[in-house]
Amino acid sequence: MALPFRFHARTPRARALAGLLTGVLFILSIAFAAGVTPQDALALLTAGNARFTEGKAIHPNCAKARITETAAGQQPFAVVLTCADSRVPPELIFDRGVGDLFVVRTAGNVIDLVVIGSIEYAVEHLHTPRVIVMGHTRCGAVTAAAEHGHTDGSIGAILECITPAVDETKKQIPKLTGDAFLDAAAEANARRQANELLRQSPLLADAARNGTVVVSCAMYDVRSGKVTMSAVPVVVPPAR
Repeated sequence: MALPFRFHARTPRARALAGLLTGVLFILSIAFAAGVTPQDALALLTAGNARFTEGKAIHPNCAKARITETAAGQQPFAVVLTCADSRVPPELIFDRGVGDLFVVRTAGNVIDLVVIGSIEYAVEHLHTPRVIVMGHTRCGAVTAAAEHGHTDGSIGAILECITPAVDETKKQIPKLTGDAFLDAAAEANARRQANELLRQSPLLADAARNGTVVVSCAMYDVRSGKVTMSAVPVVVPPAR
């Protein structure tokens, strides 16, 4: 929700009015976010990606007024966990703006306790109704895990998280090779990370079980810009 004008607070009265206006805008943004269902969030993301791929992006919520509006707080309608790859910028891919998406990025979109805690914060405290775990084609991290290449520093810790998805793909689709195999492994890795997210976080699992949040997967094609959304939510593990 962005105002079509700019407000310059130069006097005490003007600053007070600006503060009041910011508060009102924040309350309205909360009302909007509260009305967004998991299905609505998915529809917003899908529509935004369609604009992006068709070259018709409208860059919503990017004006100065939106910055003023969100200064009081945030109410993102979706969490996007995706790869740190520079070709995969969620706000551009989904044609969204300031305060719309809660983005968490790691190489290979792998999870750890910090990632889990970040997503828990969005779901528990910001009441974000949708979590998307998004892999992508031609993923360097997946390629490195598949090739078992030598790694320096802490890169090996990332590959260890991805290797099970690579092995699973080899087992399930043994004849697949080349880019097709790597892309299939990247998709399997997104599913695996999403499953692990719910398995390792009782908080998120309870929220999914109660319908507060829906966790699903997606794949981004770096060649076309298109995101393919999974129509089936991630299966919630039994309550502990």
